[in-house]
Amino acid sequence: MILNTGNRTDIPAFYSEWFYNRIREGYVMTRNPYYPEQVLRYRLDPEVVDILCFCTKNPEPMLGRLGELDRFRQFWFVTITPYGRDVEPYVPEWRSVTESFCFLSERLGREAVSWRYDPIFISERYPVTFHLESFEKMAERMEGAADHCVISFIDLYEKTKRNFPGIREVRKGEREQIGQEFVRIGKKYGIGIRSCCEGTELASYGVDVSGCMTKDVLERAIGCVLEIPGKGYQKREGCDCLLGSDIGMYNTCGHGCLYCYANYDRGTVEHNRRRHDPESPFLTGGFCQGDIIREARQISCCSGQRKLM
Repeated sequence: MILNTGNRTDIPAFYSEWFYNRIREGYVMTRNPYYPEQVLRYRLDPEVVDILCFCTKNPEPMLGRLGELDRFRQFWFVTITPYGRDVEPYVPEWRSVTESFCFLSERLGREAVSWRYDPIFISERYPVTFHLESFEKMAERMEGAADHCVISFIDLYEKTKRNFPGIREVRKGEREQIGQEFVRIGKKYGIGIRSCCEGTELASYGVDVSGCMTKDVLERAIGCVLEIPGKGYQKREGCDCLLGSDIGMYNTCGHGCLYCYANYDRGTVEHNRRRHDPESPFLTGGFCQGDIIREARQISCCSGQRKLM
C-alpha cells in the first residue's frame, strides 16, 4: 500500500517526533476527516507499506533521525517557493530548504525526491518575471539533486479567497509563458517539468502533464514495479496520481500560508496544535467515547520485479 503523510498537513515540519514515535510503536490511528468517530488503525510495517510518501515545506526536523526509516521505501515531495513572509509567514527561506532537499537526494537518490514549485500565483509583487528569475536561481542550486520539478497554478477555493483577499486566477497566457520558460530553464540544469491537475495545455511546450504522484513516478522512486489493484486506490480528477491513504489531519499545519487549502483559519489550527501529544497514536487528541475503530486494509502492491529506469 501507499501511505501518504502530507495531503492534509506537514508532518515533517511540525510533528516529526510524533511520527518517529509512531514508527517505533508500529501503528498509527487516523480519524476520517468527515466522520471523525470513524477511526482507522494503520500498521507501520514495510511488509504492508510499500512506500512512505512525504509532502513538506521543511524536511529539516526529520533529517537527523532519517536512519529510523531505512526499513521503508520513501518518496519525498519538497515544496520550495520564493515567496516572502507576506504569503508564507512561517516557511523557512528557500535557500535553507534546498539544502535539506539536496541532503535527501544524496541520501535516497534523485528519483526519490520531487521538487514542487507550487502554487504559482501572479500579483503586483510576484509578476511573471519574478517567477522566471526566481526559478532560474533555484534550478541552478538544484542541479544534480532534482530529477524534476512539479508546477501547478493556484486554485481559488473559498477558504483561499477568504484568507488571501485580492488573489486572482493565473491567466492562460501567463500559464503558457511560465510553462514554456520553465521547460527551457529546466533543460539547462537537467530538471524536467511536470504539472498536476492543470489539463494538457502545457504539453506542447514539453511539460509532462500526467501528474506528480503517478504509478511510474513511484515505481522509479522505489525501483520496483507496483501491481495496483482495481479498487482501493483513488485517482484524483485531472491527473493519474495515486493518492494512497493519508494519516494527516486538516487544520494542523503551522506554516500559515495564505493560499492554503488544508487549513480553515489560524485560530482552528492553533486550537488543534495545542491538542497535539507526541506520545498519542493520534496526530491530535486521543481516543473518544463512541469511536468506531477498524483495522485498515493493507496489502503490499510491490511485485518484487525491478523497475527499469
